[in-house]
Amino acid sequence: MAGADLRLTLLAVPPVLPLIHRDLALSEAAVGALTGLPVLLLGLAAVPGSLLIARLGARRAAIVGLLVVATASAARGIGPSAPMLFAMTFAMGVGVAVLQPVLPSLVGDWQPGRTAFATAVYANGLLVGESVPAAATIPLLLPWIGGSWAWSFVVWAVPVAATAAAFALATPHVPRPARAVPLAWWPRWRDARTWRLGLMQGGTGGLYFAANGFIPDYLHATGRPGLVGLCLAVLNLGQLPASAVLLLWAQRLAAGKAAYVAMPLCGLASIAVFLAPQPALIVLGAGGIGFCTSFILILTLALAPQIAAADEVHRLSAGMFAIGYSFSCLIPLLGGALWDLSGSPASAFGVCGLSALVILGAALTLPRKRDLEADRDRGNPLRDNRGGTR
Repeated sequence: MAGADLRLTLLAVPPVLPLIHRDLALSEAAVGALTGLPVLLLGLAAVPGSLLIARLGARRAAIVGLLVVATASAARGIGPSAPMLFAMTFAMGVGVAVLQPVLPSLVGDWQPGRTAFATAVYANGLLVGESVPAAATIPLLLPWIGGSWAWSFVVWAVPVAATAAAFALATPHVPRPARAVPLAWWPRWRDARTWRLGLMQGGTGGLYFAANGFIPDYLHATGRPGLVGLCLAVLNLGQLPASAVLLLWAQRLAAGKAAYVAMPLCGLASIAVFLAPQPALIVLGAGGIGFCTSFILILTLALAPQIAAADEVHRLSAGMFAIGYSFSCLIPLLGGALWDLSGSPASAFGVCGLSALVILGAALTLPRKRDLEADRDRGNPLRDNRGGTR
């Protein structure tokens, strides 16, 4: 449920953007800011999320984050008013950003022996949260609520509030020992693990976001506008088989480096297939990109609770998300600049290839599993709040 809540309220916006645009007379720049602001906050607010976990614990931080997301999401339609819409979108983005490092921490706390499987479970929920609002808002929800985009935000906030209630009522609070050393929260920016995971996650996001952004314009520019809807559907639905595979074999695949190396190579091959002239290969390539990005994302999210001690997962995750989402935001901008400079539609997909190479480079530097476990188990009990050792 919490995994779905990471995306449920964010992806409730695109289906009703034309209605918001009409009612609030937003400019195209304002529409772009409305969709891009939460993604940027996922990177900027990840470190404050780590601080909240250190002070409240992962479970209580999850409840706070869920309540912020539910309240702010429902309040976006008050007015309706553009200032309220943007202010509450900002608050909602902060709440989602807090949840990002919470979930790996809960995986480490609740399922320490099955971190890859537990990660696959919440990542599966994340994919559902991406798909359901896009599929259900226009044909099912809007007719039921009289076509009101403001009330659609309230409806999509209800499952988030229900998740907060489930956490509060159905999970136990485990207090830390009274004399325990305060948990550190500042990410270890000099730790190679932080950058390795950040670049893997950022490369995955960059490949996914760039593909979603450039596929429509590329197909229009190359005279295949009829393939736009099918390619976008296959790109996003292609994530689901990867999630299903990892639900079954996550622990086995996460135990070695083979899958981490094979998937970015698969992504490079999928980009090349997409750029082929045959329509069937274009669709196949789009599906391959979706499959590979989902596979890599889940494996990368599973690494934090595998390689960090339980009281360090939130710091490693926060650093990973801060680096990863910042990188993800830059990749589409770079792709658009390349297209503008070269005049070649295919040049925009050069940044997709760059993203896959970044993932591959980081994956090749992953230590062996037994070295990761030894590093995690050694730990370091004396830490200051900025990540140093005393």
